[in-house]
Amino acid sequence: MQQDKPEVDPADQWTRDPETGQYRLDPAAGIPGQRRRTADRRAPGETPATESAGTGTADVPGPGRRDSRRRAAAAAKRTRRRRALKWTAGAGALVMVAGCGGAYYLYQHFNSNLTSVKVQLGNEEERPKAAGDALNILVLGTDSRQGLGREYGNEGSVGHADTTLLFHISKDRSNATAISIPRDLMVPIPECQSGSGKKIPGSARDMFNNSLGQEGRDPGCTWKTVEKMTGIRVDHFVQVNFEAVKTLSSAVGGVEVCAAKDINDKDSHLKMSKGRHVVQGDEALAFVRTRHAVGFGGDLTRIPLQQQFISSMIRKIKSDDTLTSPSKLYKLADAATKALTVDSGIGSVDKLKDLALDLSKVDTKNITFATVPVLDDPKDKDRLVLKQPDAGQLFSMVAGDRSLTETAAPADAATAAPETAPATPTAAAPTVDPKDVRVTVRNGSGTRGQSGPTVEKLRTKGFAKATTAPDAPVTATTTVSFPTGQDAAAAALAAALGLPGDAVRPDPKADPKGPLVLVLGKDVLATPAAAPTEAPKDLQRVQADDTDACAK
Repeated sequence: MQQDKPEVDPADQWTRDPETGQYRLDPAAGIPGQRRRTADRRAPGETPATESAGTGTADVPGPGRRDSRRRAAAAAKRTRRRRALKWTAGAGALVMVAGCGGAYYLYQHFNSNLTSVKVQLGNEEERPKAAGDALNILVLGTDSRQGLGREYGNEGSVGHADTTLLFHISKDRSNATAISIPRDLMVPIPECQSGSGKKIPGSARDMFNNSLGQEGRDPGCTWKTVEKMTGIRVDHFVQVNFEAVKTLSSAVGGVEVCAAKDINDKDSHLKMSKGRHVVQGDEALAFVRTRHAVGFGGDLTRIPLQQQFISSMIRKIKSDDTLTSPSKLYKLADAATKALTVDSGIGSVDKLKDLALDLSKVDTKNITFATVPVLDDPKDKDRLVLKQPDAGQLFSMVAGDRSLTETAAPADAATAAPETAPATPTAAAPTVDPKDVRVTVRNGSGTRGQSGPTVEKLRTKGFAKATTAPDAPVTATTTVSFPTGQDAAAAALAAALGLPGDAVRPDPKADPKGPLVLVLGKDVLATPAAAPTEAPKDLQRVQADDTDACAK
């Protein structure tokens, strides 16, 4: 049986070299029976070379021997500590590299998922004023069937503006408003330019649906159409397709929806019994597409279903069940970045994350979904037109950062003065149909490009006959002059623009059958009209925290 090797004191492995007088490491030293001392090598009767004359000490005297052992033990201990530190540091560095590498990999992975488009918006001066710290995001849901085969209709469809939301996040992040724009709404589509530089002619009257995809129009064309129609400046766009609904709903583990009755829609492939259901994948897509088996069977009926679905998804994403699950968060981020096409301004994971954080600050109970007020188009019963002045009222609220829900004012704004306060009372609004009022707009502000946006704004308020005219001499204040007999129409125009009563002035020399003349002064640049404080009556809306909303 093999005997265990005796434990060797590290100090015993050091021996003194008789020639140099220095200590050195001797591997054989310290092992019983093999200790080699210099005294063993001298001849009989020879005086040790290292013996001191006066002391009689040999090569390693007693006390010196103990000191050397202590020094050697300390040296060995330091060696072991250095070796341990090297291993610890190496392991720590490995963990750090692995961690940073993983984060870098995820960052690169999500970035590579994203598709971004550079939009061409034309003359900056013709666009609505910037929203400041508020954010306006255009969310485009296209009807593209690419990659979905024939199951969902025309598999070659390039994708039009099928579902559109203008998502406004207030500057204090206390509330948000999402306006649904119907696809069948008849609007003017302005001339636009694709990302490749191709100019695409505009259309005086067309379906909003055709602002994307038709004739090669890209999201920038829809962006310009929305700005012209609403007078609201858009900051960014996010585009999703059919596949996104399937992947995002699956990534969060399903979205709860409600049906007020049994639904069997052969066109959308939705078959659902009355009650609550958790849908994902194909069933989620079928739910947001269904329209023939609910309500009146049109696009306006489908919009509340989509609002219900998005509200429920927001609640699910903001729930602890999702936020505390790394696997769900990864699936959500992976699915979202693969599904999205965005403008180049937010074409990175960092910027998209900041956008998501802004939205996450808003309490769900203060997120309101609403549909633009519309009427049946008198020229085509299958189309829609803006209902005025309700639509203009809603647009003005959003442009003025007014909430559709009751929210507490920020602490720093509680004592602040109103953003706009007319010096004199605003003109009263008489009962005049704006569509019959002819208005000529002249720019006297001294700043180019003010007439066009004002005309568009007037058209959204129902003044369909508003047109531009050559610039007027620069003037300080905005005025409305009217021919004899048109005082009621002039008052209606001033009220729509929030002008004070003394801005309305008669012009006895004008042709009695001529138009009203709106001259824009410098004050339009410094003092915008006060935004309405109340939403239009009978506004269709869904609150994001409403768990009782059901498809009817």
